Amino acid sequence: MAASDDKPKISERVRFYLRAVIDFVFGFENKKGEVLDYQMYHAAGLTLSPQEFYEKLEAEVAARKFPGLEITRQEFSEGGLLAKRRTYLQLMRERLAITTCAAPFGDVFFFSWRTVYIPALVRLWHILAVLFCLGTIGRLLIPLLGFNFAALATVALLFALAAVLQNAATGNRTDLDALLLKIPVVSTIYQDWFRVETYYREDTRNLYRQLLPQLIKELAEEACAAKGVTLESEFEPRPKVADLNQPQLPQPQPPAA
Repeated sequence: MAASDDKPKISERVRFYLRAVIDFVFGFENKKGEVLDYQMYHAAGLTLSPQEFYEKLEAEVAARKFPGLEITRQEFSEGGLLAKRRTYLQLMRERLAITTCAAPFGDVFFFSWRTVYIPALVRLWHILAVLFCLGTIGRLLIPLLGFNFAALATVALLFALAAVLQNAATGNRTDLDALLLKIPVVSTIYQDWFRVETYYREDTRNLYRQLLPQLIKELAEEACAAKGVTLESEFEPRPKVADLNQPQLPQPQPPAA
């Protein structure tokens, strides 16, 4: 009887570790991320162009000169693969995005924003890409230095790059830090393996999470006031925050009585 009780637990753990291996080998960058906050306001009878609201928000954000902030328009499907797509405005800083939507729904107009964290997770293909680049450089050096010295030069280059990433992560070179965050593959390895968490980064991240939603709400109130309507009270659902990048290890169940 005890053996049959253990089988489901062993099977769940095998699936957990198998999923982790598959994610590491075949997984690519997670585009959805983890929703940390979600807020929504709405106004009945409001007629407003979403593009006009986005342009106003872009201008206000640019005027405030938030460092390291990138503004893009993103399209998300309203339903399935062939469904109509809705344009959202994404405010991205480091790996933290505030994605806002202004859109009509029936006879109401709503404003929503989500704070989404997209973690940097090193996958096998990141490592293979780095090894491929280093191997290409090594092959180019062989005719100049010979095989042995080319191999030593390639290994030295690898350690030099690691030192640069380490210095950028722990130093005060904000320009180098910003540059590394924009380089594909390198940015993921840099953030996952080298970039350290500091009080300043935590403070500025929390400030960013507070100021941007506050600004969105203020602009929504202004748009409603200009049309003579009232922005209704806050609707704040609490989505379940889950790790979308790794499967959860099943918790042991108490033995049956």
